[in-house]
Amino acid sequence: MLRIGTFIVVGAALLALLGPSMTPFDPAAQTLPLRLARPSAAHPFGLDELGRDILARVLAGARISFLIGLTVVFVSASVGTLLGAAAGYFGGLLDDAISRVIDVLLAFPGLLLAIALVAVLGPSLANVLVALTIIGWVGYARLVRGQVLRARELDYVQAARAQGAGVARILWRHVIPAALPAVVVQATLGMAGAIVSEAALSFLGLGVQPPTPSWGTMLNGGRAHLLDAPHLTVFPGLAIAILVLGFNFLGDGLRDLTDPKHQH
Repeated sequence: MLRIGTFIVVGAALLALLGPSMTPFDPAAQTLPLRLARPSAAHPFGLDELGRDILARVLAGARISFLIGLTVVFVSASVGTLLGAAAGYFGGLLDDAISRVIDVLLAFPGLLLAIALVAVLGPSLANVLVALTIIGWVGYARLVRGQVLRARELDYVQAARAQGAGVARILWRHVIPAALPAVVVQATLGMAGAIVSEAALSFLGLGVQPPTPSWGTMLNGGRAHLLDAPHLTVFPGLAIAILVLGFNFLGDGLRDLTDPKHQH
């Protein structure tokens, strides 16, 4: 699973980076007389309802998905790790306050909360990033808090404290590194969640706005042509499914690799 996931993710990342040079068509260029044309040698994925090349748009949409996923995961993991580490190490009122915020945010379905936030802030790429980050840090904070509660009682942490090491040094040199393997696994799986959430928001018209290519907006545009031009939804749908599957395989493989119970 780790090898398959790595192959899919690395391959998708290369396609996203090299996409514009792999097709001669502009993802925004329209050829209205050929609208809804089926896949052919010239257009392997066909043309959409405005005569735009679907292959070019799928490759361009991959960039949006990676941009959303990487940004949301990096910011969420950073904020969640710092807050979770502080809550687990210091405990007391700080732990209670952070834990209550986590409980409140976890009480709402993540996607519905993201929809509400974007509806209030307004549909745009920046607001999608903000909304997904607000709901994304919670999982990392809860995960790191549990890891830190265990790590702070370990012998080497107690020894560092007895030798007079400061709180910042103990956290950065001893406690947080113990939680990093779990954070990496969570981040890999979080990439898949961020990609699906962005596609869902764009499908509803709350995410990336046209003419910027997004897999979610492509699915929304193609749903009116499911019978006469199914290729409008098949290819962006496959792109989402394959990339999310790749990140899930990669996350599961990393989890098995770092879990002593699965090591032989």
